[in-house]
Formats: sequence, C-alpha cells, structure tokens
Amino acid sequence: MAQRVRVVSGDYNFLKDQKFIKVVFKFEGVTFAKKKITEEQYIAERMADIEKTGGKEEAEKWKNDWEYSKSKTFQDKFLASWNKNTKIEASINFEKTKYTLIVEPTWIYQGWFGGIMNDPAQLNTRMTFVETDNPNNILMVVEGIKATGDNVIGIPNNNDRIAECYAKTSKMLAQKVDHYTKK
Repeated sequence: MAQRVRVVSGDYNFLKDQKFIKVVFKFEGVTFAKKKITEEQYIAERMADIEKTGGKEEAEKWKNDWEYSKSKTFQDKFLASWNKNTKIEASINFEKTKYTLIVEPTWIYQGWFGGIMNDPAQLNTRMTFVETDNPNNILMVVEGIKATGDNVIGIPNNNDRIAECYAKTSKMLAQKVDHYTKK
C-alpha cells in the first residue's frame, strides 16, 4: 500500500479561511514494529540490542535520544514540513486559534540501515481536527498511512528515520489541506 492520507470523517471546508492552527502532539497507545508491541516493550528490546554491542551507556544515550525525539524532533519535523507545504501556519505555541490539530501516531516501524541496504521507517497516524474552545467538537479525522522515513541513501539513526516519517505525514496532509482550501 502506498503512503497516503485518508479522510475518515469530515472534510477540509472548515479550514478555508484559516491562517493559523494550533498543533498538539500525543504519544499514547502507539504500537511498534511488525509485532505491534507497546512502547515499553520497544524501548526494552531496543536497549537490550544496543547493550549487546555498545554497552549500557550507549543504551541510555539512545533512550535519552528517544525521549528527546518524541518531545522535540518529531514535532519540529512535522511543523516545519506543514509550514513549508501550506499557507495555514501551524505551531504548538499558538494560544488562540479557532482550530487545533491533534497528531497521534498509531503504529511505528523504525526500519533499519545497513550501508548499501536499508529498510525505511514507516508511520501510521491519526490526525484529528477539533474546535480549540470545544475539543469535543471533532471536525475531521484523517489517517496517515505508511508514511516512509528515508532518503535515497538511507538514514542510519532510527529516531531520525522516524522523524522523517513525521515530515512526510505532515507534507501529505498539508498538500491536501492546501488543495482543498484554495480560493
């Protein structure tokens, strides 16, 4: 299945006259790898693998990078790609916007890098547009399907590959928003 975004409910019409949108990132209930394991299992397995070859200190470095990536890098990549691909400016720092976009990963496959061979990371997401002042009013739900995180030569760092998935997801959604909200 090719990477794409699919509207689950609602439509893009409410965004037509918007100039700004607040973005909230959530990271709960996501599953990992082809086995669809929990985040706790993913971290434990990843740290055990790193400890075998690089020791406990390297495993801790990876865990710290993972937490940083979740709270900063993934978000920054999503926002930068969004702001590059549509006229509606997005930020986590906007206080007063009419609408909020909630971005939640549902499945992450970190892929792998092996020099001349690699397997790109993949990301499935659920993106929900709500009224900022009334978050129970859901205006549109969009599913991001198998956004890949890679470039032509491959990306060695797992977290950087996943961050590229966030950028690709954002680009796909922003282009749809831009297409459907043009005047």
